[in-house]
Amino acid sequence: MIGVRPVGDRALLVELDGIDEVMAFHARVTESPLGQVDQVAAARTVLLTFATSREARRAAEVVREIDVAPIPASERRTSDIDVVYDGEDLDAVADLTGLSREAIVAAHTASDWVAAFGGFAPGFAYLAGGDARLRVPRRDSPRTAVPAGSVALAGEFSAVYPRTSPGGWRLIGRTDAVLWDLDRDQPALLRPGDAVRFRAVRAEAAAAASSSGGGVEDSAHLSESSVPSASPGAASRRTEPPGGRGPSGAKAGTSGPALEVVAPGLLSLLEDLGRPGNADLGVTASGAADSASARQANRLVGNPREAAVVESLGGLAVRAIGDQVVALSGAEAPASVAAPDEESEPVRRGSAFLLRDGETLSIGMPESGLRAYLAVRGGIDLPATLGSRSADRLGGLGPAPLAAGVRMAIGSDARVVGDPEPPLAMPGGEAELRIRFGPRDDWFAGSERARLLDGLWTVAAASDRVGLRLEPGDSGPLQVREGELPSEGVVAGSLQVPPSGEPVLFGADHPVTGGYPVIAVVIAADLPLTGQLRPGARLRFRDVSALQ
Repeated sequence: MIGVRPVGDRALLVELDGIDEVMAFHARVTESPLGQVDQVAAARTVLLTFATSREARRAAEVVREIDVAPIPASERRTSDIDVVYDGEDLDAVADLTGLSREAIVAAHTASDWVAAFGGFAPGFAYLAGGDARLRVPRRDSPRTAVPAGSVALAGEFSAVYPRTSPGGWRLIGRTDAVLWDLDRDQPALLRPGDAVRFRAVRAEAAAAASSSGGGVEDSAHLSESSVPSASPGAASRRTEPPGGRGPSGAKAGTSGPALEVVAPGLLSLLEDLGRPGNADLGVTASGAADSASARQANRLVGNPREAAVVESLGGLAVRAIGDQVVALSGAEAPASVAAPDEESEPVRRGSAFLLRDGETLSIGMPESGLRAYLAVRGGIDLPATLGSRSADRLGGLGPAPLAAGVRMAIGSDARVVGDPEPPLAMPGGEAELRIRFGPRDDWFAGSERARLLDGLWTVAAASDRVGLRLEPGDSGPLQVREGELPSEGVVAGSLQVPPSGEPVLFGADHPVTGGYPVIAVVIAADLPLTGQLRPGARLRFRDVSALQ
């Protein structure tokens, strides 16, 4: 039986009876969408997200009518992946299962694996359908760095790590199959619903096979010289945007109109409205942490709403190469313009102004709010990654933080400069966020839901674009019932509660899936405010679950 749980005001969590129903439901809503922006399959659920609350309500009325009969195996695309079975945990898996090393390899290669769902990282696919004897628990202590290409087991699933990353799965082998490649038409080698066959190979024999030019879409071979490096640099090579651009994504030698970075300030990033629609690949939407301020900055200079802007925590200084029309929005931060050898003049948020050739715009540290936004008429011209110019700090996609000396080329897509607007209000020392309880508020007693609303929560220093860690006041941490929740899709604004009882409020670069219960979700209208909450800010939550 299909169950439906609201997730905030623009998403639905669809509960199904097992992985076969999950894959069937996911395949059918992908082929015949219900109007969703994204669909995220997980172990027992499918998360559907929508652009508006009205679309979410309409879908809730028909979602139970979706056919969940299994998808025939003949309709699946199949990928063959060659593996050298010499993983660090192979002996531990043998001890846990009672199987010999040879029997483990035989069971793994004989299994009919299917990519059930993505998540965790771009290109990471949870493979289901394995031999039941291979079910093993995760390691008690996760590794800080699992090499890219590692083949692993955990619970009922197998997987291949697409990039070097932390992980607690049991490593049984390695492959040079490229799971994630932005240069391919389909970056992810494995997509939900694909069949996977593992083939055991010897490292020496694979070297010759890999030189035969086999297509990466259908098979992959491994040689000793091509084993992925565990170094951070090797892990990030394929996350850089194509086109010969520098690490910031800006043209290194542009000779046309540009903004040159004099001082990068604190975590100055290029952001737009994100890359929704790629959650199946393990890619979150990302985008500006305060989308309302980003849109306002673009309106002021006459840009399309989706143009890239600079998001900065302060301390940024840029010099105009050619006359430029720019605007500031977001955090209340002192800003000034100065020509060479001249005194600076202050500028304000909320209106476009001319930055003449050679003049420098300097943005100080925010006095209220956290993130300032800079837009330039014509937009910042750099290649898009999966349809967006946004820097995704968790997924490693898009341009790197700005660096001194980088020149950001200016595009030509602009309209009439907008009229001045009142600056958007920034949060002070205390803010209120509206929430809707669910989807997993039943994991908490009524008294815990009341304590969430009655408490005064503080944004911890260890907060970033991935999420805000919230520290409780006198009321103490929330108490969650005992049990293990299978991983399921999450949205920006989710209040996820780990065993510590201190909620994490997911931000723009949140993970696609999570394994802890979400007690409530901030409504979409209040999400921009969450991007302006600085460490030390205090929060109260107001329940609007009953409102439509």
